[in-house]
Amino acid sequence: MKPENDWKQRLGVVYSTDPGFNYSKEEAPEVSTLEPGRQKLIVSIDRRNRGGKQVTLVSGFVGTEDDLAALGRILKVKCGVGGTAKDGQITIQGDFRDRVTALLKGMGYNAKRGN
Repeated sequence: MKPENDWKQRLGVVYSTDPGFNYSKEEAPEVSTLEPGRQKLIVSIDRRNRGGKQVTLVSGFVGTEDDLAALGRILKVKCGVGGTAKDGQITIQGDFRDRVTALLKGMGYNAKRGN
């Protein structure tokens, strides 16, 4: 359980002199996951800010973070490499654009190979 006075959650909030003031954080509703046939995923390669290493980016996913993480886990296992899944993007270490595009199409996603 988180304490009610968690100061990290309130960074940037102006001090209130009202003794009855209770800070509450608005939570954005999480978007429900679209079915694979309605997803439009772009598979591209990225070399920026990575020390010259190549990574395969899968962007355009619309859905919950749990579903994104599950799809990322499947792709990482099928490619046999590491990576991450956050902020609506899946990052796969290495250049696996063709393999990832084929895997996504096999799962029923509308995947398109980018650059």
